[in-house]
Amino acid sequence: MKRIFVSMCVITMAVMTVMAEDYLGVQVGYARSITRLNTVASGKTLDPTGYDGLKVGLVYDATIIKGFGVSIGLNYTFGANATDWMKKVSTQPGGYPQIRSRGQYHQMEIPVDWQYKFEIAQNTWLILYTGPTLQCGLTFKDKWYIRSDNTSNAFTHEENLYSEEDMADYALKRLNVTWGIGAGFQYERYFLRGGYDFGLINPYKAKIFASSDDYNPYTRGRFDQWQIKLGVYLWDF
Repeated sequence: MKRIFVSMCVITMAVMTVMAEDYLGVQVGYARSITRLNTVASGKTLDPTGYDGLKVGLVYDATIIKGFGVSIGLNYTFGANATDWMKKVSTQPGGYPQIRSRGQYHQMEIPVDWQYKFEIAQNTWLILYTGPTLQCGLTFKDKWYIRSDNTSNAFTHEENLYSEEDMADYALKRLNVTWGIGAGFQYERYFLRGGYDFGLINPYKAKIFASSDDYNPYTRGRFDQWQIKLGVYLWDF
């Protein structure tokens, strides 16, 4: 998948050398990243985990022929999630431990989209686009709070999800490739876009292995992302 992404970037850059209309702009928006995980033993899909956050970056659009072109971005994305106190069954005396978590990630993204713009009114276009995105994780941490039923005191445990020391076989890869589809509108220099990116690679470093139970199920899955962005083209070439 990474080779496909690199190949598309090379082709796109080659095509862009003959562009007649180029635009550089800024964009900001909302992103919801979703982890979709399967159990090893049963293959059942677990409830997805969502991270809500902010996306901000640059976008470079170039027209190949009337209506058809390419769009390359450089985005920074931050996401976070939190759970309420959950009871976890325990055979230890003193009640049932309670657990809650706080997670957050930071990553850079390079989307490369092929797009088509339909002019639906004067200076107004409908945009359709599709293409891959390379994601590079900067940090990804979960912080766990654990307490018993009969006390308000809790101790904490923090995990770096990219660290093999913290996560062993369940450490995550920093690089991920997605394929996105989306649509939007542009009025003069202003645009609004929304879409969905499907994760294409298994984000876990360890190879999938067989297991007789579901206690440690997180060995295969994918990272998807919803997003909506508002932006403006500030410069043209």
